[in-house]
Amino acid sequence: MDLQESVEALWRIEAPQLIATLARRIGDLDVAEDLTAEAFAAAIEQWSVDGIPPRPGAWLMSTARHKAIDRARREETARTKAPLLAAGRPEELPDIADQALNPIPDDLLTMLFTTCHPMLSPDARVALTLRLFGGLTTDAIARAYLVPSPIIGQRITRAKRTLAKARVPIERPSAEDLPHRFETVLEVLYAIFNEGYSASSGDRLVRTDLAIEAMRMGRILAGLVPTEPEVLGLVALMELQASRFRTRTDSQGLPVQLQDQDRRRWDRTLIDHALRMLDRALELSRPLGPYAIQAAIAACHARAATFADTDWATILALYDALLQITGSPVVELNRAVAVLYLDGPQAALDAVEPLRGDPRLARYHLLGAVRGDLLVRLDRHIEAAAELEHAAALAPTRQERQLLLTRMAACLDETASETNT
Repeated sequence: MDLQESVEALWRIEAPQLIATLARRIGDLDVAEDLTAEAFAAAIEQWSVDGIPPRPGAWLMSTARHKAIDRARREETARTKAPLLAAGRPEELPDIADQALNPIPDDLLTMLFTTCHPMLSPDARVALTLRLFGGLTTDAIARAYLVPSPIIGQRITRAKRTLAKARVPIERPSAEDLPHRFETVLEVLYAIFNEGYSASSGDRLVRTDLAIEAMRMGRILAGLVPTEPEVLGLVALMELQASRFRTRTDSQGLPVQLQDQDRRRWDRTLIDHALRMLDRALELSRPLGPYAIQAAIAACHARAATFADTDWATILALYDALLQITGSPVVELNRAVAVLYLDGPQAALDAVEPLRGDPRLARYHLLGAVRGDLLVRLDRHIEAAAELEHAAALAPTRQERQLLLTRMAACLDETASETNT
């Protein structure tokens, strides 16, 4: 690995911590990111002569701090800011190798609360979190979300400007605000994961890079707050869902339904780790929060040796509990699938019917996909074909659209066969 590659790898590892520490002391995310970039630029120049030092993180922190002091002096604010920056020691920032022995500093958690601040739009939270907490470049975020890099850059710039204009303090929320702010952080991480798990656009159903990044950030968060059950529940949920990545699509990239997946190819390492995280969450919390409940549902699938072995009664009870917390029509739709395997397709269809008039699901393709499947099971093929065609028109990816149209064609073939007999 050459110097450039080494520095790029170090950026992912060290930059979030540098930015977090500097931002907390300076009170400005934009300046903190600039100083970090300047420190890395200095590293390339210096290390090309002297080689990479034994503790690159400490070297970078010391360099960034000196640059911050110089900048503060130039701006004639040394009297208030330079003493704060000079107070720390270069050893304050551990290298990645030391983090197995030392807890991750609270500055990272403070920055995560800042990048996920509720005053920002959801898109801005995601972009800013991936940039500053995840350490991704603007180009990498743009590639992951299939949008032009300048758009991502604008989102990040506007987000930082919004926080600066509102004078949002870079500090941990108060005890009173903490539960709501945690909820926002978890929403951002799960939104990033879901975009990787089931893409909202483009030609790929699964984008493992985004899902892996969300899991990595979730594990960092779990290390920062190891007694927060919903954080553990979210990590468990993401890992259980990610364990099925190898079987979610076929050789053509088309979706493979859960009952048709080869469970021997599921990632048992991820499953085992997720189940341990879920057990810890269960030990910490009664009643469970929504992420832990969803993880418990995913665990029922992961523990079943075959699809026929699935504990649908427990899954239905868990969906009932989740529905009480969220009131979500998507949860109600998923609950109907559990009803299908317990009480049959007519009972499931009866459970789905009230959702047809819910405006929140007006453009949700899976409502039509589920209802079409239930109609097929009830031999109502003409209705099923119409439902599947409508669902295909709403499908976010080419693969899902193709699968739904294939199922629609099968319904029409069945109708023609019935007519000819």
